[in-house]
Formats: sequence, C-alpha cells, structure tokens
Amino acid sequence: MPLFLELELPYIVIGMFFLGVSIFVTTRSFMPKVAFKRGAISVIVLFSVMIMIHYEVTTSRMEGVKEIFNNNGKIICENKMHRTISQSIIISKKLGWELKGDLFVSKNVSRDFHTSRCIEYVEN
Repeated sequence: MPLFLELELPYIVIGMFFLGVSIFVTTRSFMPKVAFKRGAISVIVLFSVMIMIHYEVTTSRMEGVKEIFNNNGKIICENKMHRTISQSIIISKKLGWELKGDLFVSKNVSRDFHTSRCIEYVEN
C-alpha cells in the first residue's frame, strides 16, 4: 500500500479534482436528476481503471529494471534536478551504483533515483 500511494497519489488527487468538478456540474439545476449519479460513477470508474492500469505498468517496469540491474545491465534514469545538456543518467553496478529497495544509490552522486523513473539503456 505505501508503494501504491507513493506512485499514484498525484493521480488520485487529479481524479478527485475531476470528481469534484463533475459533482459541481451535475448538481446544477439545469442538469437532469440522473446526471449526478451517471457523472460521479463514470468519473470514479474511469479514473480507478486508469490508475490501476498505470500502477500495474509502472510496477512491472520497476521489476524489469531491477532484474536488468541485478544482471549487470545498464539503466537510464530521468534526472529532473539538473536541466542542463544531459537530463538523464546512466546507472550500472560497474559505475558504483547499488539497489536499495526501490532506489538506486551511489556514493559518487548526491541524489538517489527511484526505479519507477528508469528504463533499460540500449546502446546503438
């Protein structure tokens, strides 16, 4: 459950915002009486399905990234902290990186990288 909230909390908040907008619009006097029920149910079902699919895709990618890293492969992670020429960082065991839970950590780099923001690095 903590991983679910860590990954999906922003999307849950967005879904709640749209649910609020839907409730506000469907409770206006010019809307049919059944609009509230249909609107609320539709928004709840739509966002629930989208969040569950996103969670499944993200966690399966995370497991794949961990497996590749543990098999001495290279991983590329998004680096949002430094918006310079290189916005990504390459991670591998050979470069001194370790996997602790869902985080890649290194003694040479000041910040950690979450496995949810990484993919396999494929060289051309």
